[in-house]
Order: sequence, then C-alpha cells, then structure tokens
Amino acid sequence: MHTTLQSFLPTIQKLHRERSLTKKDLLTESFLLEKDGDLNMFYAPHNEYINKEAKVVIVGITPGWNQMKTAYEQFIKSQAAGDNIETCLKATKTAARFAGSMKANLLSMLNECNIPKALQLPNAESLFEGNNHLLHTTSVIKYPVFLNGKNYTGHHPPIERAALLQRYAYGVFPNELAQIVPAALVIPLGKTVEKVISTLIKKNMLPPQHTYIVGFPHPSGANGHRRKQLEQQKQNLHDQVQAWVNKID
Repeated sequence: MHTTLQSFLPTIQKLHRERSLTKKDLLTESFLLEKDGDLNMFYAPHNEYINKEAKVVIVGITPGWNQMKTAYEQFIKSQAAGDNIETCLKATKTAARFAGSMKANLLSMLNECNIPKALQLPNAESLFEGNNHLLHTTSVIKYPVFLNGKNYTGHHPPIERAALLQRYAYGVFPNELAQIVPAALVIPLGKTVEKVISTLIKKNMLPPQHTYIVGFPHPSGANGHRRKQLEQQKQNLHDQVQAWVNKID
C-alpha cells in the first residue's frame, strides 16, 4: 500500500459517509502534512495514483479545496463499495480532476490546440471519459496547500521562496514524471508551472523522452486574459503538438 495513504487511512475511515465533507472535517491537524510559515499542506488521496502509460500529462500548481473534498468523498464511496486500494485511488483520481468552469475552459483550449486530433480522438472530452487511459493529471505540488485557509495560487509566496513548496516541485514532481513510460506530451497550465518545468529542464532533472509544451495559458476563470493568450500562442502550440506527433510516429 502507498506509505502516506497507509498512515492516514484509519482517520479517513472515520469520516462521515452520509453527508458532504466540510473544511472542518478535512482542514484539521489529523490531515496536516507540513507547515511552512502561513502555508499549510494537507493530505489528499487523489494524486497517489499515477497512470504510468499516459500519453498526455496535464500539470497544475496544486490541488484546491474542491479537488480535495471530491477526492475524499470518492475515496470513501469506493471503499464502502468494497473496492481494493488501487481501484479506490484510480476512481478518486478520475473524480477529482478539474471541475466546473475551469474544466470547460481546459477542454475548449485542448481542442483548439489540436491535441485530440494528435491522439486521433474526436474531442478533448473523450480524453477525460472513454479514453482516459491516455491521460494523467497532476500538480507540481502534489498535495493541497492553503495560505491562511485559502487555496494557494502559486504567487504569494513564489514557489522558490518556500522550502516546503520547493521540495515538492523540484523533488517529488520530477520523480513522478519519471514513472511515466511513453514519450508523453506534458502540458503545464500557466506560467508558474511552466517556470518550474523550465528550471527542472535546465537542471536535467526531467525525463528527456517527454515533450514539454510552452505557452499554454492557465484555464482558470480568474485568468481573464486566457483567450487572448491562447490566440497569441495558438500557432506556436500547434507546432509543438505536431513536433511531438512527429517524434512518437
């Protein structure tokens, strides 16, 4: 069993099954992994599962509250159904992927960048549904981080100024990518993630078989410039995707 999960499993199994979980249930000392000043990192089970056969890897900054909540609720549901741990973790990963307007924005952007076409898929939606065996989603900071109780956005403090964040972004994250076997297309969501990946590439700390996209905007609704950014980068993104296709053919 996954070592970190094993240490939290008894506490997870005590959580309520009949109602929606709240911050009072999860943002507690029982699930606190580490602290660094005003930053608090909590455990969540969805990033324990790694799809080692993925052809597309989408990388965010860190899971937010909604992902954390969804992950716990799905894990509890899967355990109650009698699923084994690996099946629980896979279902948890699938359930806790992007949701709401951010997912709709992401799907639209993936379609516009010709990524489904490169995979011979009808659309980006199928990458998250019937063809999700091709997809791995993750974060440069594996577990949810909160700054004074609010989702950490990657800006204050910058990753480079917090030892806790650096350890995950520059230690745990590259080890995760190294477990993915195919020559995958790695898509960093926004400039913060792109900067981490750029630094890791310069330090020769990332698997060389993967193709690392540059210029993909963050799909968050808070990024009001994403449409303009996408239009400016679209041809460049098309070229990078095609270069990846040529590489794996």
